[in-house]
Amino acid sequence: MKRGWFPNDSSLRITLVFLIASLLCFFSSVSQSRAADLNRATIADQLVGGEFPYVVRSGDSLTGISARFGVGVNVLAGDNDLSPRSLLKMGQHLRVDSRHIVPNVVSDGIVINIPQRMLFYFKERRLIRAFPVGLGRYDWPTPTGAFQIVAKKENPIWSVPISIQEEMQREGKSVQTCVPPGPDNPLGKHWLGLSIPGYGIHGTIAPASIYHFQTHGCIRAHPDDIAGLFDEVSPGTRGLLVYQRLLIANVGGRVFLEVHPDAYKKDPELRARFEELLKSLPQFSIDRELATGIIRNQDGIARQIGVGSLR
Repeated sequence: MKRGWFPNDSSLRITLVFLIASLLCFFSSVSQSRAADLNRATIADQLVGGEFPYVVRSGDSLTGISARFGVGVNVLAGDNDLSPRSLLKMGQHLRVDSRHIVPNVVSDGIVINIPQRMLFYFKERRLIRAFPVGLGRYDWPTPTGAFQIVAKKENPIWSVPISIQEEMQREGKSVQTCVPPGPDNPLGKHWLGLSIPGYGIHGTIAPASIYHFQTHGCIRAHPDDIAGLFDEVSPGTRGLLVYQRLLIANVGGRVFLEVHPDAYKKDPELRARFEELLKSLPQFSIDRELATGIIRNQDGIARQIGVGSLR
């Protein structure tokens, strides 16, 4: 009696194994191609943030202000003729430019663009929230890919992963295995667990660390921002982590370009992508010299490079 799914003939078995392996490779390559497509910027149509004056308050620093509004410290300092190490005075007037392009990736759910260090939340094709986040260090990068919210916890307990315990030991720190809720818990007051094991979106007790690559891979948000998102999402909410360094938007006939440094050394080629995207805007007059400067400086701010052609 024949047993099992495979025929007894060995040559047929080999052929079937080869066909199954080929199909698995095909579907894997399709999945990888789709992920790569998500990381390839398309023409967007929305900006967030803006240009506005800011009056320095007690305790403010350039690092803290840049973290709150999603602006690089060097950019904020340069826009105000200051050194990045300048001390601020209460009542001092600053100019802040926090314009960012909203990635054209999904119309529902969460998008986190890693180089941009921004989180966007959409619901029924409307952008509900956008705010800066802190992400993983170069040696502990935040992964890309699709995810779902699988857990919501207020005042979470931090069970310290073994890998972080080992890091504490290497650095000569007191090794912690569990941190209870409270002012010393680095997760803050809100935790949104992701379907990517070990990762989450959470608050922080160090708001000035936002808009930096300083975490062990998780997504760190200002306490006010994560509190709002926490109330609006539920288990099952879908999201994407993408890696788009270069973004272009057509906003009401004005073309904007935003470029970020390659934090994880994953995307060295920008110029070709820029030229490819411009093919979608043949009717626009583009200041290529200005665009070249933006690509070179990579300051992470959306800046206008063109307008609708008058011809």
